[in-house]
Amino acid sequence: MLIGYARVSTQEQDTALQMDALARVGCNVVFQEKASGSSRRGRPELAKCLASLRRGDTLVVYKIDRIARSLFDLLDVLRQLERVGAMIKSITEPLDTTNAMGVFVIQMLGAVAQLERSMIRERSIAGQIAARERGRLPGRIRTLSSEIEAELVADYLSGLHTYKGLSLKYDVSMSVAKRAVYRVTKSKDARIKGKV
Repeated sequence: MLIGYARVSTQEQDTALQMDALARVGCNVVFQEKASGSSRRGRPELAKCLASLRRGDTLVVYKIDRIARSLFDLLDVLRQLERVGAMIKSITEPLDTTNAMGVFVIQMLGAVAQLERSMIRERSIAGQIAARERGRLPGRIRTLSSEIEAELVADYLSGLHTYKGLSLKYDVSMSVAKRAVYRVTKSKDARIKGKV
């Protein structure tokens, strides 16, 4: 039996492209979800899909990165499929786990995907370091000056104001007020000094 799995990373994205492709190849059952690929625990439909597989079934995905975001994750899925006697195929990549070369290709693609993510992360960190060296801090520009932020935090710590009250008093969003307070109360230095 051909069993399909489709995944997109956010609620705003759509699985239609994957669903159409899975239908064209004849998937009898398709599991779909909108969840980040970073954790298998956060993908309940994938867990159901893998649990439904039986000997002789083929798990069909649009691309291998829909099912695994790291080589370790991919190898774990492959071991699970091997235990039940199921196979995996990708619609857009020439993958077929019924032979040793197909298994090798899947492992190589998983390794390449993991390398690419690591390189993106390294470039991002290098960019942040370069920005700091040029005197720019990564992230958003703060809405409040340091002095006003200190007043806001002091008002909060007095116990006389809520986040909503602070947002109205300082004409900022509640998120800005919370972040200002958290920077003081949740920082490592504050915990070490016993301020919280």
